[in-house]
Amino acid sequence: MAMWGISSAGALVLSLLTIAMLVSPTWSVPLEGEGEGAAALLTDFHARTCPQLKTIVRSMVKAAIKREVALAAGLLRIFFHDCFPQGCDASVYLRGRGTEQAMRPNKGLQPRALKLIDDIRAKVHAACGPTVSCADISALATREAVIVSGGPTYSVPQGQLDSFGPAPESKVLSSLPSPSLSSVFELGRFFSAKGLRTWADLVALSGAHTIGRAGCGFFGDRTRRGGDAFARRLKTNCTRSPQRLQNLDVVTPNLFDNGYYKALVDRKGVFTSDMALIRNNRTEPIVKQFARDKNAFFIQFAKSMTKLANMHRPKGNTGQIRRRCFRPNGRPYVMDMDAAVDVQDGYSASASA
Repeated sequence: MAMWGISSAGALVLSLLTIAMLVSPTWSVPLEGEGEGAAALLTDFHARTCPQLKTIVRSMVKAAIKREVALAAGLLRIFFHDCFPQGCDASVYLRGRGTEQAMRPNKGLQPRALKLIDDIRAKVHAACGPTVSCADISALATREAVIVSGGPTYSVPQGQLDSFGPAPESKVLSSLPSPSLSSVFELGRFFSAKGLRTWADLVALSGAHTIGRAGCGFFGDRTRRGGDAFARRLKTNCTRSPQRLQNLDVVTPNLFDNGYYKALVDRKGVFTSDMALIRNNRTEPIVKQFARDKNAFFIQFAKSMTKLANMHRPKGNTGQIRRRCFRPNGRPYVMDMDAAVDVQDGYSASASA
């Protein structure tokens, strides 16, 4: 397929310069160390250039999850691991030595979910040409996975570009919180640094664990240090079957609902970081609210996911529309979206929700 030419890139920059910056309000007690807000993007960015986009993504995700329900959790985890290091730029999809997939926090990313995004990209590009980035497809597919699993819809900002390379390992390691963290304040610092500034953001996005499973190695600290009955049960199960996969939501493992929070109230969290939420007086009331009221969880999850997808990319983070999600284009036209912002103060050149 043809790479971007200067004319198409220039036209995109001109159109992007008409996008005003938006700032979403928060409604809970802010965490310490709040970061800068992100520029808003456009939910209808591809309406003219690829009107079939959402239909293609929806149909392919729905069919894939019907075949394999675990793909929903796989897509969610990939999206989180992509966005946290340097914004939602599909850098986690790159393969090879020195890429994010080779780094320790990403060893368990689901290969079939990664491949699904590139399969969708191939169909979208066949229908519309190379006009939609892997980053945008990943964001849209993640939303569809949530919806298909029973969760809420939410605004997905579009107009993101794909990175030319992976995030540095130091940034990946310092951006992705470990499931073994036992302090809500430590967890909060990871989220706050990315513009997710409220305790409600932390608790709601942790609710993505309402679907998905984890191997015993991911919660070994819980079985070693946890003295409660559920921790002992996890230890017994893993001793008997070390290769088993444990449901993260022991109430309704394949539904995107509030079962995860009900399990936490019953002290049946799988990860140490899950249990931290119910053991801290700042997050415990939110956990209990979401356990009682699924709609409250859905409303906050939708807000927090939109904030995550709007996460600001570092200054100078340029991009392209990859012809394959797993590798950068050979000789791309370089577009620095942040530089375009500087042309006209107060306007965003990244696209929004």
